[in-house]
Formats: sequence, C-alpha cells, structure tokens
Amino acid sequence: MNEAAERIVEPARETPAPRWLLRLYIAGQSPKSMLAMVNLKRLCAERLAGDYHIEVVDLLEHPHLAERDQVLAIPTLVRTHPPPLRKLVGDLSETERVVATLELPSDDPEAEREHQR
Repeated sequence: MNEAAERIVEPARETPAPRWLLRLYIAGQSPKSMLAMVNLKRLCAERLAGDYHIEVVDLLEHPHLAERDQVLAIPTLVRTHPPPLRKLVGDLSETERVVATLELPSDDPEAEREHQR
C-alpha cells in the first residue's frame, strides 16, 4: 500500500471554524484577570453571536507561552483571527476601546451597515 492510501481522512467538520479567535493571557485568579475574563465573555456574547473561540492562557502555569504573542503585561487579549493580529492590555472594562481596537461588530445595526460600506 502506498503512503497516500494509508492516510486517514478526517470527516468534514459539522460546524465551520469560528470567525473570531481570541487568546486571553491571565495570571491565575487575580482580580484583573477575572474581570478581563468576565468582560470578554460578555462582549463576545453581545457582539459575536457565538462565532468565536476564546483560549485562556494562565501564565502562572505556562510562563513560556508569553513569548508566542510577545506578552509583556497581563491581562492581555490577542485577536489572532481575523487578521491582522490585534492586542489589548487591561481588564477590558472600557467597552468602546475594546470594540474599536479589536474591530468588533457594533451593537448598533445602522452603524455596522455604514462600517461595511
């Protein structure tokens, strides 16, 4: 049997990959880290309609992962998809700043239509 015939073909995914891929770097259960997590989940629920995936990286457990996205402060949120990569440091409590920096959809349908033109 040749190599091509031995490959395992994975079944097609039933759901498409999420459009928004977000990575949140935190430091354990610190108040700012927990607040960033709560704010991020709220924003995603309000603006991304389930079309997102959040990866939480605890740098107390995995400090070597900070180098991957050049994280110098925590909490840090990294939007890895859609490109380009965007970063935001802080507890994500300034909603409009987070929305603008990450280029999240507006909660105002009229403003969103204008943005897409």
